[in-house]
Amino acid sequence: MKSDNTQQQRARIILSAGSKGGVGKSMVSIATIDTLLAAGEDLALVESDTSNPDVFKMYGSTLPHRLMNLDTVDGWMDLVNYADEMKGKTIVVNTAARNNEGIERFGAMLRDSLPELDRELVTFWVINRQRDSLELLKAFMGALPESTVHVFRNGYFGDEHKFELYNGSKIRGTIEANGGRSFHFPDLADRVVDDLYSKRLTIETALQDLPIGNRAELKRWRGMAQDVVRGALG
Repeated sequence: MKSDNTQQQRARIILSAGSKGGVGKSMVSIATIDTLLAAGEDLALVESDTSNPDVFKMYGSTLPHRLMNLDTVDGWMDLVNYADEMKGKTIVVNTAARNNEGIERFGAMLRDSLPELDRELVTFWVINRQRDSLELLKAFMGALPESTVHVFRNGYFGDEHKFELYNGSKIRGTIEANGGRSFHFPDLADRVVDDLYSKRLTIETALQDLPIGNRAELKRWRGMAQDVVRGALG
């Protein structure tokens, strides 16, 4: 759904989603948090990947946060309550690979609460080059049609032109007709990704602590990733 100017002034709930493991949702969450912190936004984090909470491990000591199981009705109740509690803060939700079923079963709770919460729902849908990324996206849009959806083609899986299934798909046309956009999300060198995850570093801390070559690669990626996030959020 295309957002009007009034909606754009509302505090956002940003879902980093994809409903598959390994597509890069956590990296998109990290880039989103880093970009918004750099812009001076007031943030809170919801980590729903409770079995492998990498984003929480990096930013849990920096941001207000909650760990929630969005496979359950209680988790969705907690998310709506937390969004109400964190009035005025942008909430970044790092979703788990399995959360597609929870979204389809319980997402209406968030959808129906958006007017009272006075929030805009934005989704960064992260894809690889496989067909199921698109099939899961279609199901997600059916469950949460109120969300503005932007698709992030993860550069880890190749250059933009290699995402042929998505690039020529009807679902891309639908997303872009409804105000969403398609972006190519930059790849970060594996050794730097390993540094971030294994040492549980925020981007800011990593830019101080890593060896100079690793920092140079992180700076390159950070600039490109911030451009993508800013482009999606307008």
